[in-house]
Amino acid sequence: MITLFLQLFWTFFLIGMFTFGGGYAVIGVIQSEIVVAKGWISESVFTDIVAISQMTPGPVGLNCSTYVGYEVLKQAGAGELVAGLGSFTASLAVVLPSFIIMLAIVKIYDSFRKSPVFSGVMSALRPAVAGLIGAAAIALMFYIRFGGSGLEAGIIADNFPDWKSWAIFGAAFILSFWKKAGALKVIFGAAIIGVLIY
Repeated sequence: MITLFLQLFWTFFLIGMFTFGGGYAVIGVIQSEIVVAKGWISESVFTDIVAISQMTPGPVGLNCSTYVGYEVLKQAGAGELVAGLGSFTASLAVVLPSFIIMLAIVKIYDSFRKSPVFSGVMSALRPAVAGLIGAAAIALMFYIRFGGSGLEAGIIADNFPDWKSWAIFGAAFILSFWKKAGALKVIFGAAIIGVLIY
């Protein structure tokens, strides 16, 4: 169990260290590391975690890390208290790099603020952040696996079980992309519709 705690801490520390763009960008990286690379939880469980993370107060990336830490320990057979320590471990690990980096940046920001290199790095990171957010959305819709029979890909059936789920997805996309509806309105509207039709 100690080994799992150390692996959990190191994995989330690296996620926190190398993910730029905030909560939605980190979701794709967490999915890639926890679900695909390590297989600690399933795709459907991860999707539930993302949904709950969006509905609870606070940054979605931190919420997701907290719940993933709990779920990883729970699926390893830990009790409630130890699983709670898994939540704490993942949460601490994912914010620790940002905390350290921000302390360092505050000390040197004034001297680098007008540097063309610094401005260039910040400009280059913006499209990468957009790509990470898009990758997170695709990762919640489709699975891609490399197995003995080659490449396998398809829709995650637990996330889109029938045509009604696709209709909810389409409506949410249209409302947020074209109608510029607020995220909270879309999330709560989808939740209400889900409760009514499922």
